[in-house]
Amino acid sequence: MASEGSPDCCSSEPYAGASSCTTASFCPTSTTYLPSTCATSRCQTPSFLCRAHLPAGCLSPCYLTGGCNSPCLVGNCAWCEEGTFNSNEKETMQFLNDRLASYLERVRSLEENNAELECRIREQCEPDATPVCPDYQRYFDTIEELQQKEVNLLREQLGDRLNVELDTAPTVDLNKVLDEMRCQYERVLANNRRDAEEWFAAQTEELNQQQMSSAEQLQGCQTEMLELKRTANTLEIELQAQQTLTESLECTVAETEAQYSTQLAQMQCLIDSVEHQLAEIRCDLERQNQEYKVLLDTKARLECEINTYRGLLEKEDSRLPCNPGSTASISNSACEPCSAYVICTVENCCA
Repeated sequence: MASEGSPDCCSSEPYAGASSCTTASFCPTSTTYLPSTCATSRCQTPSFLCRAHLPAGCLSPCYLTGGCNSPCLVGNCAWCEEGTFNSNEKETMQFLNDRLASYLERVRSLEENNAELECRIREQCEPDATPVCPDYQRYFDTIEELQQKEVNLLREQLGDRLNVELDTAPTVDLNKVLDEMRCQYERVLANNRRDAEEWFAAQTEELNQQQMSSAEQLQGCQTEMLELKRTANTLEIELQAQQTLTESLECTVAETEAQYSTQLAQMQCLIDSVEHQLAEIRCDLERQNQEYKVLLDTKARLECEINTYRGLLEKEDSRLPCNPGSTASISNSACEPCSAYVICTVENCCA
């Protein structure tokens, strides 16, 4: 009886241990199971809570989805009633606490329903004198037939040496069955509670580790971002300084080019003026050379004339014997103006 009453973790059928006397106006009882070795050993509906049938007065079951043969993660699980988990740790912890409280409340309600069902079963079974429930009567009939066949076979083999008295089948002790069911459910609930606490602690530890690693990564990223911003600001300042220096150098180069261009233009004008003056001077020199040559020719001609006149005067003086000294003085006075005139004329030409 106990083996038939143990529910399979992969089965969704109600518990078969309840007999036909329990099919009253209330719904059949069952419980909600947490993950165990059976849940991880086969490819079934992977969840934190396997599918279960609850009484009509209980809340509808909820499930946590996960991969086959792998434990589900809180970040990936979805609840049928209240939506998905938030990434915020505080909200996640509060949600898990609420779920645990809801689960414990559901366990208490199941215990109360179980006690109520036991009372109803006792009330229905006490006035009923039927030793066996109708659902199992055919099984007991088959057992009696098999026992009768076995006894007949032994009688044929042993003859009269063995007398077997067959008694009717003993009545089933429903209280014992209910006690076994209660113990079984209590064990299952204890295991479920322990598994839930272990799972909750593991998920909490994992979330704490993830939060610590995420906080460290966030801090590292923030530090790196600050360093990059500082480097970018420094580079921007350097770029602005280089641009300012480049602009100032360009302005200086432009001013220098303009200044030297002006000076070059002035020097070119001066050179042109000097060249023009030199050309004029050359022309003047050539003209003066021509005039000098003319003057030299004139001087030479005049000297020849003077010498000629002097010779003539001397001849005339020599012919006059009365006053030779006066003739000499006259000749000298006559020559002096001519020589002075020639010298002044040459100096004027050179000037």
